[in-house]
Amino acid sequence: MRLEGKTVLVTAAGQGIGKAAVLAMAAEGATVWATDVNAALLEGYAGVERVHTAVLDVLNKDAITQQVAQISHLDALFNCAGYVHSGSILKATDADWEFAFNLNVRSQYWMIQAVLPKMLASGGGSIINMASVCSSVRGLPNRFVYGASKAAVIGLTKSVAADFVGQSIRCNCICPGTVDTPSLHDRINAEADPVQARKNFVARQPMGRLAQAHEIAPIIVFLASDESVFATGNAYMVDGGMTI
Repeated sequence: MRLEGKTVLVTAAGQGIGKAAVLAMAAEGATVWATDVNAALLEGYAGVERVHTAVLDVLNKDAITQQVAQISHLDALFNCAGYVHSGSILKATDADWEFAFNLNVRSQYWMIQAVLPKMLASGGGSIINMASVCSSVRGLPNRFVYGASKAAVIGLTKSVAADFVGQSIRCNCICPGTVDTPSLHDRINAEADPVQARKNFVARQPMGRLAQAHEIAPIIVFLASDESVFATGNAYMVDGGMTI
């Protein structure tokens, strides 16, 4: 198995891409710490082999420090927590901006800062950040705050990669297109016409369909594994052709 003997920490692991990644990595032999702010979502892991769960609010730096301290050894981190705000710059508020950058960017900074000493002490590790095709890669309508925050994630990723490239620390990010997750369902259902909203999301995908969370998980497994040992500082498009 590709991740046998490795220990991985995942945030926002209760559903969507985070959960798909946890299950895929555990299936490949990893011991996975699945964390989420919502304790109820973590109940779905009951009985899943090699998966440990813990409630974690990634907006709480002390909680992050305490959680990481409980794990003796870490080979990989998947920073999955995030939120999507809608609207252009004219509809954005300071509160939207602050929340997005705290959750989408600052939480990753805190998580990386907490796990790096363990990784360095053990001789290396892989950090995987959740970015988006909606970022510095591509601008999408009505995603001003979100796109700005995910562009920052790409910059954060490259900065960490550059600082630790000589110490066997790899830092990459993934940039999904539109993925059929509970988070997307919430956004669709918040629209005045949910049926048309879903059609609009599908229409912007060149493949003519939305991605499934389990279709994003393989690249996360790859980046957590030794197969990607020579890859760092990259933003991996998993976008169904949006950036062709």
